[in-house]
Order: sequence, then structure tokens, then C-alpha cells
Amino acid sequence: MDDYFDNLDSTEINLKYFTEQHGQIYDAYEKYGQLIHKDGGPLDEKTCWLIKVALSTECQYPRALRTHILKAIRSGCTKEEIEHAILLVAPSAGFPRTMQGILILRNLLNEVEGHSVH
Repeated sequence: MDDYFDNLDSTEINLKYFTEQHGQIYDAYEKYGQLIHKDGGPLDEKTCWLIKVALSTECQYPRALRTHILKAIRSGCTKEEIEHAILLVAPSAGFPRTMQGILILRNLLNEVEGHSVH
């Protein structure tokens, strides 16, 4: 977990490399994601991001979870809605994954607000 927060810059550097080396692939991937959100079905934007928060929590993808939490917030989701999506993971994927998701949410919110989780 700490490794993730210590290496945020490496994610950005890697993305920069990928977009420079494989720009067309990245553009197609981005377009696909936009189409799924806009034209993929009847779910509203907030619901889509809450689903992605839950999936990222279940799959234990901390970088994706962080990104999806930020996008959920930008789409109008509240902390309580995001936390509820994470809590829904426990019965299917287990309590430890849920606790990891809650920790990532708390760290991210505290980082944005400038406070410490501890």
C-alpha cells in the first residue's frame, strides 16, 4: 500500500511514456471509455463511477481505485456514496479488500483536504 503512494510520480511518468510511444492505442482506449460512459447504456454517470469504484476495490487495483474515486467525486458522488460502494464489496470479495478500499478513500480524501489519516 505505501509503495503505491510513494510511486504516484512513476505512474504519471509511465503514462507519459505510453502516450508518446503508443498514442493511437491510448487515444482509442480513451475514446472507448468515453463511449461506454455516454452511449453504453442507461446508467447515469455517478452510478457508472460507483460501479468502477467497487470493481477497483474488488480487484485490488489501488491506482485505478484512486482514479475512480476522484472521477466519482467530479461526477457529483459524495464521500458517503463512494464509501457505500466500497462497503458493498465485502460480502462478495471479502472484508480485507473492503478495508483496503476504505483506507485508500480516507487517504485520498485527507490528501485532498490536507489532513492525516492517523
